Amino acid sequence: MSNTTQGDVIFNELKFRNLSVKNRIFRSNVSGKFDNYDGSGTQTRINWETKFAKGGVGAIISSYVPVHRSGRILPNYATIESDDRIPFWRKLVEKVHEYDCRFIMQLSHSGRQRDQGGVENQFNRAASSTDQKDPFHGILCRAMTVQEIKQLIGWFAAAAGRAREAGADGVELHGANGYLITQFLSSGINDRKDEYGGSLENRARFAIELVREIRRVVGNDYHVQFKISAIDHNDQPFFYEKKGNSLQESVQICKWLEEAGVDALHVSTGSMFPHPLNPVAPDFPYNTAARTYETMLSSGVLAMRNYTLFRYSWLHGLFGLLWNRSVKKKARENAALHKKLGMGSEVSPLEGLTALEAEAIRKNVQVPVICTGGFQSASLIRKVITEGYCDAVSIARPLIANNDLVNEYFAKGKDQPDRPCSHCNKCLVNAIENPLGCYDVDRFGGNYDAMIAQVMSVFHPTSFGA
Repeated sequence: MSNTTQGDVIFNELKFRNLSVKNRIFRSNVSGKFDNYDGSGTQTRINWETKFAKGGVGAIISSYVPVHRSGRILPNYATIESDDRIPFWRKLVEKVHEYDCRFIMQLSHSGRQRDQGGVENQFNRAASSTDQKDPFHGILCRAMTVQEIKQLIGWFAAAAGRAREAGADGVELHGANGYLITQFLSSGINDRKDEYGGSLENRARFAIELVREIRRVVGNDYHVQFKISAIDHNDQPFFYEKKGNSLQESVQICKWLEEAGVDALHVSTGSMFPHPLNPVAPDFPYNTAARTYETMLSSGVLAMRNYTLFRYSWLHGLFGLLWNRSVKKKARENAALHKKLGMGSEVSPLEGLTALEAEAIRKNVQVPVICTGGFQSASLIRKVITEGYCDAVSIARPLIANNDLVNEYFAKGKDQPDRPCSHCNKCLVNAIENPLGCYDVDRFGGNYDAMIAQVMSVFHPTSFGA
């Protein structure tokens, strides 16, 4: 530890029950279409993850890793659905470990929230907790049978066993942001009448059974964490939808998850993706969405509605009324939190958006809590940790913009990077069709070629032996 980082809480080791991480900065789950169509991994993904490990994060939470191809959100994402996937993941983990960085594999299933299911899912309705289509894209779905639920629990547990065999330092269950586990947890989505629907205890049954079965397979000496949307905000942007789970309900779910055996909780927000509060932005990237969203037109029955709203500028105001009403309210609440913590105007009001929710959960559990929400200011990260809002933060977009945020800025005493992330969300809107990377050309001084060179850099080296 250098003189600059000595005594800095950001660089304090974080000890979980079965895992130690060298600092308090986690790369949150984010990635692009970097792999083969069949879900086998490539060198490009290894290059992608290595960028963040080399840049100094303590741990990487992988992108969404499907436990079965029926649950992928996009083709060209590496899966963990079979044993032949293990050697690739082992190679990736070994590379990440070279930089004293831990690797936590996020185990996932899309349910009804899938952007492009792939040819094998083209004519099949997505499996979900409900028969009701998702309200954003209009992805058609069907309620799973109890037999299918039990089968899916087995897929998750087998995937966790493969992750351990591959050398991953732990697994995370993606129970946030509208994916399948959320579809069971949320009162705004789950309309089942059996033992997996209705009461909070019944809606949480699927998640609890997942954790218990994973524990049976991997044992008690392996790191297992859970990502949860602390508040669903399921009526945003569409005011006619049900609100979904409250913070109080999520606190109770987290207590049950702890009893079932999770080692950490990762706090997010929102019952769908994209959601006005996740990933939050000063404005919606209409122009970029209009160029890339056409790939969704064959996926959901509401996609043409969205494309029209993105495509024509005279409709932006209508969409903005729905999309931005919650953003402005949350920004005011967050600004008040920043003031309480002594933050200046240099810290964006969009930073640390789920800190208050993380604090409420942390007060009610004994396991460490990780908080996400646009963090990129060292001063704010120190405050939310030292003031007890969370034990660590996870970062996605600001690390896409500055892969070396930890080593080149925080470790050298700088509060923010020289060219901070603008939270414009062009990276994520592009990811539907293009390689993931920072697409804010203003950050490159208006030099489009320099921006594209940075985006394409992840494709080199090109082979496993390089």
